[in-house]
Amino acid sequence: MASIKPSVPKGTRDFSPAEMAKRNFIFDTIKGVFRKYGYQQIETPSMENLSTLTGKYGDEGDKLIFKILNSGDFLAKADANALETRNSQQATSSISEKALRYDLTVPFARYVVQHQNEITFPFKRFQVQSVWRADRPQKGRYREFYQCDADVVGSASLLNEAEFIMIYDEALSLLGLKDFTIKINNRKILSGIAQIINKSDNIIDLTVAIDKLDKIGMDGVVKELMEKGFTQADINKLQPVILLEGSNDEKLASLRNALKDSEIGLQGCDEIQTVFNYIAICELRTANLELDITLARGLNYYTGAIFEVKTNEVAMGSIGGGGRYDDLTGMFGLKGLTGAGISFGADRIYDVMEELNLFPASAEQSTQVLICCFEPQGETYALPLLQKLRNKNINAELYPAGAKIKKQMEYANNKQIPYTILIGSDEMQSGLLTFKNMESGEQEKLSAEDVLEKLGNK
Repeated sequence: MASIKPSVPKGTRDFSPAEMAKRNFIFDTIKGVFRKYGYQQIETPSMENLSTLTGKYGDEGDKLIFKILNSGDFLAKADANALETRNSQQATSSISEKALRYDLTVPFARYVVQHQNEITFPFKRFQVQSVWRADRPQKGRYREFYQCDADVVGSASLLNEAEFIMIYDEALSLLGLKDFTIKINNRKILSGIAQIINKSDNIIDLTVAIDKLDKIGMDGVVKELMEKGFTQADINKLQPVILLEGSNDEKLASLRNALKDSEIGLQGCDEIQTVFNYIAICELRTANLELDITLARGLNYYTGAIFEVKTNEVAMGSIGGGGRYDDLTGMFGLKGLTGAGISFGADRIYDVMEELNLFPASAEQSTQVLICCFEPQGETYALPLLQKLRNKNINAELYPAGAKIKKQMEYANNKQIPYTILIGSDEMQSGLLTFKNMESGEQEKLSAEDVLEKLGNK
């Protein structure tokens, strides 16, 4: 019988040690910035009750939730009529009570409601975990992938929005990105624009169209709007607003003039101005901050500020996004708890950093020094040194004796270990170890204490 070639399910991936080192460099950098700003880490289970997830992402989203079959003989309690009539929706509810989480937001909302009496509000949490979607796999889209989210709930302060901008700026700067743009808009401004042309009921059609401006151009936007019932008079009012140019201050001034008859639109302008004022005081390291009124991501979800982050160094979609939302926990019965959140696109950031060669060499090094022995007695001699190295938090390995030194050197090179310590009979007799820099090939004789000091300073 022919053996079956092992494989992973479509839309999932293995990660090699080198890839994991790079991924952890991204995760650790982002986590460090989250902690610096007062965010605390939580984790939620990989699976949730199916009832927790369904009805939160719309009909299309519900179809992409991975359901988990009930334990044991799940068909014994299945809805026989649903099975006979092939009613998949009814059949699913009778054979599946749990599902893999679709995102980190709904589990977070469930967590806040379930633990509300233990939480100190405002609650600033971050979460870096995998999520699953039963989507069709394609380049850059996977069925299992990681999300890096930070949210604050229980605070309406716009200082939170300003801090999210600063978090993006600091984290991406630390990762080595030198040219990226943080775009900001406000749902209230979009509502104001719809209001001044008496199209509040068509705000979704309006924003879906203008969100495509950079892809289909103004002519394409006009064509799409006309097909949705907008008139030429509507277009004439919209066009100068959509095509705003100039600095952020100049855009805001033009918006205030265009939205002078819309209370909600002016409120959105005030909120954007407040965020800009905070940022002006704090200053950004690297990021370009741009007011972009065509930005309309997640319109059904966000109620205030909207963010999107794009790198200008590589052709890539957004590498981050988020915004302000009201009533996050209302879906679970806890009303009126406003919040705001952002997410880093770790997989896209990885691809950007690979293309720009931004990963430091240290990100791929798991071992700092390898001890190589010419003969079995060297192991006994080397073990106390190995322990001293590890006690000093120096990542060290001892290669098992018996292999030729050439093979041991190949091992060090393949693992990109920067230093080796060679121990033979001469070294054991003299007490001076041969310390080798694997990159330069330079060798020197050092005592064990000198080796510890030298590596401790690296």
